[in-house]
Amino acid sequence: MAEECTHDCSTCSADCGSRQTAIEKEKQNEGSNVRRVIGIVSGKGGVGKSLVTSALATILRRRDLVTAILDADVTGPSIPKAFGLKPGTVKGCEGGMLPPRSKTGVEIMSLNLLVGDETEPVVWRGPVIAGAVKQFWTDVVWGDVDYMFVDMPPGTGDVPLTVFQSLPLDGIIVVSSPQELVSMIVEKAIRMAELMKIPVLGLVENYSYVKCPDCGREIRVFGESKIEETAKRLGVPLLARIPLDPELAKLADAGQIELLASPEFEAAADMIERALPPKNA
Repeated sequence: MAEECTHDCSTCSADCGSRQTAIEKEKQNEGSNVRRVIGIVSGKGGVGKSLVTSALATILRRRDLVTAILDADVTGPSIPKAFGLKPGTVKGCEGGMLPPRSKTGVEIMSLNLLVGDETEPVVWRGPVIAGAVKQFWTDVVWGDVDYMFVDMPPGTGDVPLTVFQSLPLDGIIVVSSPQELVSMIVEKAIRMAELMKIPVLGLVENYSYVKCPDCGREIRVFGESKIEETAKRLGVPLLARIPLDPELAKLADAGQIELLASPEFEAAADMIERALPPKNA
């Protein structure tokens, strides 16, 4: 394999064992008209990627935009629980599968909506998981959608690579936490996006601080953040620094994430709309 492999064989002349034919983007379902697709990625797990996905979809929905979530974290799906959706709620139609809608109208497709028991483990190999993610794009009748958010598993493995290659991403948002180790992992995720020629819309730092309920002082429980320096060095916008807020966790656990109130996420949504204005139908 070439030393600087971009995983894009259509632009490579090397004759290596990993060479593939040119990979075309998967066509969306005939009943779908998804106008913007944004991937939510992280270099490691546990940084609140699903929270960021849920919050942005919720806030843009409040602005009378049609939003959807494709839950590509097949082995660890948490999106349905955050929105209070139960397993077995996916309905079929002549054109494919119909995604369930949340209380405010966010369209959601996740493996946990297809199984009988949400605690049932998914013991699948990478290619099978990647195939399921593709089907969530090709076999689901999404209808007219202004913004679709794709909640990806952490890292740079099979599923992120499948999404980068197969879905028409308009850009990605990288989620991190304040630890110094994470900044190195963030850079890996951004470099993968650059290799795949996917725009990076910005960074979101979760668990950035705790606000003292008495004096309002910001307490850095994970140490001083370097996210601003990291964003500047990598040349990408900093969309938001999200505080560690027990109320957000309570809302997600109760299936009421759509009740969140967050000026930080509102500001991030503003920046997304400026970077990727809604397309006309």
